Amino acid sequence: MLCVQNLSVTFTMYDQGLSQKQTTAIADLELHINAGEVVAVVGSSGSGKSLLAHAILGILPKNAHVRGKITYNNEYLTDKRQVELRGKEIVLIPQSVSYLDPLMSVGKQLSRIARLRGLSTNASQQIIDQVLARYKLGPSVKQLFPFQLSGGMARRILVAMAVIGQANLVIADEPTPLFNSSSALTGSLQWFSEVYSCLKPKICLSAIGKINLGYCGTLV
Repeated sequence: MLCVQNLSVTFTMYDQGLSQKQTTAIADLELHINAGEVVAVVGSSGSGKSLLAHAILGILPKNAHVRGKITYNNEYLTDKRQVELRGKEIVLIPQSVSYLDPLMSVGKQLSRIARLRGLSTNASQQIIDQVLARYKLGPSVKQLFPFQLSGGMARRILVAMAVIGQANLVIADEPTPLFNSSSALTGSLQWFSEVYSCLKPKICLSAIGKINLGYCGTLV
């Protein structure tokens, strides 16, 4: 369902003065995920996990040069197709809460996701309230802006957005900050089990299931 072949991501950066250098963050990465699988990419900080997610979604910065092939449902993920699928059929649960729009209330951001799914106004509000309740967030949170949320609340809002969107491919970037070090593994398993039961995506990337270990931008 998702196939990444010979993926390399290189950045053009300024070194000294106006001289430029090329820095390779991901080198010849291969990843194949079948429908129904929950897959983990595990690696230290800076090993390229987030860049892999961003490459699949097509949200890398402009100084990134991508080489290789990414297909989804046996079709090449072109720039145009990435835009069409992003936030609808393919969703990201990001690591940083800065992905929330600071100028828009939580309720409006959740409603926008529901509208992208094609739900009516009444149906949207019903689904939003149900999902918020599932993550122990009251209806009043819809009136809040991101700066008024605690870190834990903001992370749950990001998960709620993915659940409301009913995507086929869920990419979760660093779900472990939701848990302390002693419960990271167990918590991640429980958390992905719940997301999977709510969302029933065809594939889920970044959980614990089939494990891929990342080192220096390459799966080993």
